[in-house]
Amino acid sequence: MSWEPLILTFKLALVTTLALLLVSIPLSYWLAYSKARIKPIVQTLVSMPLVLPPTVLGFYFLIAFSPNTIFGGWLNEALGIQLVFSFPGLVVASLLYSLPFMVHPIQSGFSGIPDSLREASYLMGKSKFRTLLKVLLPNIKPSLLTGIVLSFAHTVGEFGVVLMIGGNIPGKTKVASIAIYDEVEALNYASANFYSLILFVITFGILLTVYLINGGHLKKFWK
Repeated sequence: MSWEPLILTFKLALVTTLALLLVSIPLSYWLAYSKARIKPIVQTLVSMPLVLPPTVLGFYFLIAFSPNTIFGGWLNEALGIQLVFSFPGLVVASLLYSLPFMVHPIQSGFSGIPDSLREASYLMGKSKFRTLLKVLLPNIKPSLLTGIVLSFAHTVGEFGVVLMIGGNIPGKTKVASIAIYDEVEALNYASANFYSLILFVITFGILLTVYLINGGHLKKFWK
């Protein structure tokens, strides 16, 4: 048994979650308030990972990022970036695959804020950016927390996408979900149980904490 797959898994989940947070806040804001005609198309693209098999997305990521394609070749030659069978490739694929798990909660949070609150901020001379930072985001903390936790937990449990784009390279792209699969194939059930139990306990604890915080149960406990 090795701790490398677990460390790599949580490193991938952390990096992906932070990147998703930066991308999803402006995207969710636009989806919540925009009236653009392309909005339904963008919403559909964001939600596609919820219904498409992970292997389908992984396959197209593999084709797109391959050095033999125009885009992959340009990344490799012009920027020196190789996304196939690399940790950066796992991050990019995970970011796209986990996008709806961050966007949907934050978008719902924005949509639930009364329009009068935003309008009052504008009347006081606040810009849209300052209104976002000072008024809107503080009022959707539960939604932000939910998006962060769901994205983190979803990335931890990825299998199909990371296997297709990252392969199974120990210490580089072999995350815990792939390690579990390998151990089961090798009939090493003790090792598979070791990885599975740690993932189960950690994800259960994270989700339970979110429900306790959002439900106000922790405040009642401390009182």
